[in-house]
Amino acid sequence: MIEIADASEAHLGIIRQIAEKTWWPTYSTVLAPKQIRYMLDTIYDLESLKRVLQDGTQKFILLKDGAGYQAFAAYGVKKEEPDVYKLYKIYVLPENQGKGFGAFLINEIKNRLLTKNIRILDLNVNRYNNARHFYEKMGFTCIREEDIAIGPYWMNDFVMRLRF
Repeated sequence: MIEIADASEAHLGIIRQIAEKTWWPTYSTVLAPKQIRYMLDTIYDLESLKRVLQDGTQKFILLKDGAGYQAFAAYGVKKEEPDVYKLYKIYVLPENQGKGFGAFLINEIKNRLLTKNIRILDLNVNRYNNARHFYEKMGFTCIREEDIAIGPYWMNDFVMRLRF
């Protein structure tokens, strides 16, 4: 049975563990190991996660099955477009990819947004990340390219949008 839970500060270690286990196989073919380590230490530092959770810019949800926590996602309103929400993060443990957990998380977020009368969800995906194909199957379309500086590194992304 799959359960979705809102994440609290008590879950931040779980979120970091899932990110750590997912980023290496996901990005090792497109990013240098130093960049992966930098990104994990910057984005998934427990204090950074706590700050984002407390300031309300991102709401985290966790997916759990009978074996424990398997995935998480984070979403929030885009400051520059209040009628558009952004899927900031979504990661499924590598051994569980292809089991529908990612779709389950996105559908949960869509349902939550519909209660707020929000019908647009954006995300960024690295241009070389195969997850792009999953997002396309979920109905997202590429609306532009975007290069984002994070410390000394660049993220070369597609911005994708889902209207529902």
